[in-house]
Amino acid sequence: MPVNYATPAPEALHPIAGVRLGTAAAAIRKADRQDLTVIALEAGANVAGVFTQNRFCAAPVRVCQRHLKQDGDIRALVINTGNANAGTGEAGLRAAFSSCAALAELLAVPPVSVLPFSTGVINEHLPVERLVAGLPAACADLAPKNWHKAAQAIMTTDTVAKAASRQARIQGRTLTVTGIAKGAGMIRPNMATMLGFVATDAAIARPLLAELVREAADRSFNCISVDGDTSTNDSFLLIASGKGEFSGEFAFVSGKEPGWTEVKAMLFAVSLELAQAIVRDGEGASKFITLHVEGGRDTEECRKAAYAIAHSPLVKTAFFASDPNLGRILAAIGYAGIADLAVEGVKVWLAAAGNEALVAEHGGRAASYCEEVGAAIMQNAEIDVRVHLGRGNAQATVYTCDLSYDYVRINADYRS
Repeated sequence: MPVNYATPAPEALHPIAGVRLGTAAAAIRKADRQDLTVIALEAGANVAGVFTQNRFCAAPVRVCQRHLKQDGDIRALVINTGNANAGTGEAGLRAAFSSCAALAELLAVPPVSVLPFSTGVINEHLPVERLVAGLPAACADLAPKNWHKAAQAIMTTDTVAKAASRQARIQGRTLTVTGIAKGAGMIRPNMATMLGFVATDAAIARPLLAELVREAADRSFNCISVDGDTSTNDSFLLIASGKGEFSGEFAFVSGKEPGWTEVKAMLFAVSLELAQAIVRDGEGASKFITLHVEGGRDTEECRKAAYAIAHSPLVKTAFFASDPNLGRILAAIGYAGIADLAVEGVKVWLAAAGNEALVAEHGGRAASYCEEVGAAIMQNAEIDVRVHLGRGNAQATVYTCDLSYDYVRINADYRS
């Protein structure tokens, strides 16, 4: 079960004007489950995305990147689960293009206006004929209220659907933001192994939206790690439908307009909630761990230290066992790649449920540290690790989870 996370109720997910969603059971991998999602956008929407940096990136990622470079409007997304269509060569590209063409025909839009997304098993050919056969049912199901259904339909090893929504009055006008994501394993930044789709009814110019999606990813999905594996299919999309009260003369073009700061904050908040939900639902996870590294010379070295801790199997298994074997944290900081790090200046704290303990300072165990206190803190489901590098004023935060027996079981049985 996820750590302190539950899927919002369907009625808590606000519809986005100009966005409709529909799902269908296409038997991509398993029969009798909703595994195909269509998201249809009214004309005039702007879309921007960021994608995996894995060199074996999946066919749909390559097609998405190609279509987003075109000048035409994006009018639809087609998303399948059960099969990643990655490591599939030219046949995989043909399948991705075929899925775009089939949906385009049903919606009477150009194929270049459709973006494909896949998630599931890598190195197996996508049964595109099943996907195409399921598209009419998904299109018939299109409705603005179907965010909850879509969140369920894009799951793979997730134990719960992941969704978030906000609505607020800003500058006298209503803004709505709603998003869904999937991901539980193969989680590592650049990006996490996930699909994420966040939409707003504001009108945001394409160049500004392209900047925004990168910043949103860096503040959310690029700050999480479950197991250190970077997937082939990672995709995060921002959609600005332009059908709400922030449109027309109130559209965002330069980022200097009144209300832009608040709009960005809402989009970042939804993105971070979805990203943290992925970690909370990490495969077999029982602990949610926030790693805050401060006192670095720059953000990059703070991230290096945070990721070294987050990716360490020894650290993660210690947290699972609630074993205060905290020398493992020091070891991870030491091999993080900060060549001139003076370990005598490093401090490490553990905290949970209002209790904090200084664990390490002056190059070793803190004189005030008591292992019983560390063990008690590690019993909690949510734990903070704070590290001060003693080198400057930069900081970074990364979210991770523990590593349990169930992680091995889930991944050993993944194709069963």
